Amino acid sequence: MQTEPLDVVRVRADFPIFDREVNGHPFVYLDSGATAQKPRQVLDAERDFAEHYTSAVHRGAHTVAGEATELFEEARATVARFVGADPDEIVWTSNATEGINLIAYGMSNASLGRGGPAAERFRLGAGDEIVVTEAEHHANLVPWQELAARTGASLRVIGLHDDGRLRLDQAAELITERTKVVAFAHVSNVLGAINPVETLVGLAHAVGALVVLDACQSAPHLSLDLHALGVDFAAFSGHKMLGPTGVGVLYGRSELLNALPPFLTGGSMITTVTLTEAEYLPAPARFEAGTQRVSQVIALARAVEYLDAVGMGAIEEHEALLGARLLDGLDRIEGVRVLGPAAGVERVGLASFVVDGIHSHDVGQFLDDRGIAVRVGHHCAQPVHRRFGATASTRISTYLYNTADEVDQALEAVADSRAFFGVDR
Repeated sequence: MQTEPLDVVRVRADFPIFDREVNGHPFVYLDSGATAQKPRQVLDAERDFAEHYTSAVHRGAHTVAGEATELFEEARATVARFVGADPDEIVWTSNATEGINLIAYGMSNASLGRGGPAAERFRLGAGDEIVVTEAEHHANLVPWQELAARTGASLRVIGLHDDGRLRLDQAAELITERTKVVAFAHVSNVLGAINPVETLVGLAHAVGALVVLDACQSAPHLSLDLHALGVDFAAFSGHKMLGPTGVGVLYGRSELLNALPPFLTGGSMITTVTLTEAEYLPAPARFEAGTQRVSQVIALARAVEYLDAVGMGAIEEHEALLGARLLDGLDRIEGVRVLGPAAGVERVGLASFVVDGIHSHDVGQFLDDRGIAVRVGHHCAQPVHRRFGATASTRISTYLYNTADEVDQALEAVADSRAFFGVDR
């Protein structure tokens, strides 16, 4: 079924930031892989809450507190529908990093004996293994390193082919009856590759291992159905999908969340507290201690509604066209090496690349002088850069509000940077 083409002009009109100039040029934003811009609907949602509904949720008995709580929980249902989950499987966090740490530290607490018999499946010790990939963002690597260090478990790593695809042959060898967790990104934030979730879930579940999906680069760009994917946990951040900073989402299958010992403890997540012990509420409340990020949650729901209104299918198709144009253009520039799969392999509309003889920071500064914002550095993913012999790269990432002309401007600037820095001889 063919989707309606995305109306970029209409979409861009909703984003106030595109009215500005940078360094005397119209602002070209190609850094949505780091954080996305926000439409007026999202900006207005936070202001509206502050002006009319400011109150603590799930606490006050007065009218405004009740209204705030209703908006807060409606937002949970909205986000749950967007990713193919049930509302009680959605936990609010500060970001995806906190969500992944929540799982890892919950498993650490289970390994110390917390949670009783229900938490037995989360306990790790010597001889157990955690499997990750060589392409992980540090947020889906360091928490597992720490869990291994605390429990005595071992960390195993699935490598990459030279074209950036996962070595599935190695995955089949590494995922064994000793594996307790398999954690990987749905989409690499450096390589742009879309990983084969179904294959990895099948390998993990065949040996009883839990699957943790980093969905930061997929939730904003791809139609996501977490139930259909069959993952056990998933995490993503609001600010990468038109929402505010300071809010993220942890998905977990209901029976798992209700068995996992909590990570943060305090008010609003308990049933009974004495001076010596506490009993915890069912999920998701058991993981939402303290005062919540209420206005951000409500604004994230507006962001999800905005993406739904545009249509995720239309967004996917639009970004696929931009991504193909980007890869083709980079391939035509002498001295430029793209990290990750070439055109034709399933991937999203981002590309990280190295310009021979020019540091990525210098490439980024050259583009910034023309009003073009891109990401430079190792993108919180040092191991994958090391795998491909790079200390850093320049990353161009597209989204629903970008145009083909903006991609062309960036490509022209990359090509011109070679002459500017004298490496085109």
